[in-house]
Formats: sequence, C-alpha cells, structure tokens
Amino acid sequence: MTDHTADDGKKPLFYDPTEHRIRSFVTRAGRLSVAQARAIEELGPQFFIPYNKAPLDIDQAFGRTAPTIFEIGFGMGETTAKIAAGMPEKNFIGVEVHTPGVGSLLKLIGEQNLSNLRVIQHDAFEVLTNMIAPESLAGVHVFFPDPWHKARHNKRRLIQPPLVELLSSRIKKGGYLHCATDWQEYAEQMLEVLSGEASLKNTADGYAPRPDYRPVTKFENRGLKLGHGVWDLVFEKK
Repeated sequence: MTDHTADDGKKPLFYDPTEHRIRSFVTRAGRLSVAQARAIEELGPQFFIPYNKAPLDIDQAFGRTAPTIFEIGFGMGETTAKIAAGMPEKNFIGVEVHTPGVGSLLKLIGEQNLSNLRVIQHDAFEVLTNMIAPESLAGVHVFFPDPWHKARHNKRRLIQPPLVELLSSRIKKGGYLHCATDWQEYAEQMLEVLSGEASLKNTADGYAPRPDYRPVTKFENRGLKLGHGVWDLVFEKK
C-alpha cells in the first residue's frame, strides 16, 4: 500500500468543503537534505515556475510547443521523473508543496537531464485557477492522493466534484484525467465523482488497466505483494 504518512512536517493536500478548494500548507524544511537543497539552489532557477496570478505562457516556460501534462502532488518525484523521461515529446508540470519533494524531483531532473519537466511549489487549486488557461492541458495526473480513510475525514478527499469540474475545464477535448489509488473505498468514490462530471467519459468499463506509462511505485509493489489492490481511473474530455 502506498505510504501516505506526512514526512518532514508535510500536511497532505486536502479538499476544504467550506471553500470548495484544495488546501495545502507551507512545510517545514528541517529534514531537507544537502543534495535536495543544492538541487533547489542550482536547478531551481531553470526549472521552477514561480506562482503568479496571471495565465502561464506554457510554450515560453518550456521553450517549445508540446502537449502538456499537469500533475497534482508528485511526492518525492520518482514517478514523475520516470514518466517524463519516457515521454520526452510531452511537457510536464508538477505541483507540490513539500519542499524536500521539490528538491528531490529537481535532483532527479539534473541526474536524468530532463528538459521537459517544470515544478511549481504552490497551492494546486490556485495554480489551476489563475495560471492554467481553459482547454490548455493534454492530461492531468493525480496519483495516490491521501485517502483520508476515517469516515469523518472523507469530505477532505481531493477528488471532489468542484475540483474535477475545474480540472476538466483545463483539459483539451480528447485529453484525459488519470487518477490512481490503493484504497478501494476511495476508488469507488473517485469512480462516482468522475462519472458524475458531464464533460468527461470513462475510457474503461469501470476501472482501467494501469497504463504502461505509469510505473509501479515501491510502495505499490510492496502492497501488491501483500495482496492489496490498486485502482486506476482514466477519463477522457468529451
């Protein structure tokens, strides 16, 4: 099962039903490694996209025109880096508030010489609302968000109708929204919420086979060996 613990003081992204938005928190950087700090200092100027309350010129940010994939909450970045490395013809924007995770992904960008990946360290809802133009994304990835498994916390789950509606509005016709979870009850909720968004259609009869581009994480692999399930949902913009 995926590790959902909040290391390094991170509070996971969650949905705030009182304001119909994602909440994310500034994190403590006490456990930022030397290598992560160096990556932020040396590679940040090239691969960071500063948050701005203005539409982002994606072509300018990447120095090219290419299909762009947006990821919410990339954690320590291993999966994001692998996907970006496997699809050099696409642009990838990863949004994360966790400073060690940002440093870790920047380190991977440097080690793997990835030119098609950019990082925004900010609240994902605000980024989507203010920086990402309608119908500008080829796809969105939301992999293993916190399941908030206690019933009283279910309302905080990230995949809720207002966010899905916003995400869909940013995806081009024919683009996709790919979610994955290792928590069955959350998978059922995801399926219900995504199926309820009129602008999206399911690419599968229920849950989708894991697309080849999404690698199996070490936590996922550990869970699979223990008999735990993993559910992928891939919906297409109509």
